[in-house]
Amino acid sequence: MFSKSKITDPIDAKRDDATKPAPSPSAPPIPPSSSASSAPSAPAPSRPKAPPSLLSQDLTITGNISTTGDIQVEGEVEGDIRAHLLTVGETATIRGEIVADDVVVNGRVVGRVRGIKVRLTSSARVEGDIIHKTIAIESGAHFEGSVQRSDDPLGGGAKPAPKPAASAPAPSASPAPSSSDD
Repeated sequence: MFSKSKITDPIDAKRDDATKPAPSPSAPPIPPSSSASSAPSAPAPSRPKAPPSLLSQDLTITGNISTTGDIQVEGEVEGDIRAHLLTVGETATIRGEIVADDVVVNGRVVGRVRGIKVRLTSSARVEGDIIHKTIAIESGAHFEGSVQRSDDPLGGGAKPAPKPAASAPAPSASPAPSSSDD
């Protein structure tokens, strides 16, 4: 009564499916033109997306992290992170620059955040500038810094001039006068 659409599989009408075993639902389909003896002329079909790398709560990393995949941080990172999707867990602290397509901050970040989509949840604590294409800040999130919209937030543009250090007294050669009585 029903048949497969000619648009999705035009050669089904020409081949006898009864002689071929049904493909496994978990295995990627093999194109009809490929064979084991011929040289591959096209790139292999894309693999299923890998799960995010998890940096657990008891882990402390000193150094930069770079991946084309996804990362979920629950521990501490002292260094820059570059990823496709970065999720900063509620127990996480990152001290360094974040550069990712998607950034979700649930924990603490001290440093600049650059992302196409940036989301600060109600438990987020961010101290640093955010350069984004789209941003969402939930009620309750703590943010200290500036927000700048950019069509290309991931571009390697020049960093803004650093802010002056906190007002700490300058070291002096002479001791300060004491106000205590002798």
